[in-house]
Amino acid sequence: MEVTNRETSDITAQEPQATQQPRRPSRKRNIIIFVVVCVLNVGLLIVIGTQLLTPASPGQSNPGGAAAAIGEVNTPLLGKIAPNFTLPRLGDANSRVTLADLKGRPVVLNFWASWCAPCNDEAPLLQKSWTTSLQKQGVVLIGIDGAEQSDNDWRAFLQKHGITYLNLKDTVNGATAVDYGATGFPETIFIDRRGNVVAKVIKPLSEQAIDFEIAKII
Repeated sequence: MEVTNRETSDITAQEPQATQQPRRPSRKRNIIIFVVVCVLNVGLLIVIGTQLLTPASPGQSNPGGAAAAIGEVNTPLLGKIAPNFTLPRLGDANSRVTLADLKGRPVVLNFWASWCAPCNDEAPLLQKSWTTSLQKQGVVLIGIDGAEQSDNDWRAFLQKHGITYLNLKDTVNGATAVDYGATGFPETIFIDRRGNVVAKVIKPLSEQAIDFEIAKII
């Protein structure tokens, strides 16, 4: 019996030694994982930094940014048929022009007044564009004169700037300007061949603005 008890005791004492403890991750393995994660993070930061610091090429310029820079604004008329009007030519009340008759041709409406300083700054460029490019492109450029104290004012304006493109006289209450949502001078509306409004600019036009907007309607 003593031998049996001793053997049983030995077996019982040996059982804890037979149980294997879970291995702890080696320190070397933890270091390797840490280094890999750091390298990946550094690479990601380099890629992001490169994208942020690399200037966009001209072909990647933001159209929205270009439109804002030239004074283009949103309008409820965008994409809709331009409001029709029939107005007399400046200096010839018997000769009237109706916008609907120009459907099929790209049209630019420029709202101005002789007493408007920015309009005077803009007029030479409009005349130059009319004679050098717009006529050749089949664009109809129409100036629409706002309220004037006398006919002498608009006559002096046209003569001063050598204006040869078509100019019309708005109604006494400026109904045409109101229909197009004009709130000041100068403002310009660009209309495509189908008669739809495609853009509105609320500052004096620049060569960049004219090129940018004309490309949409021809």
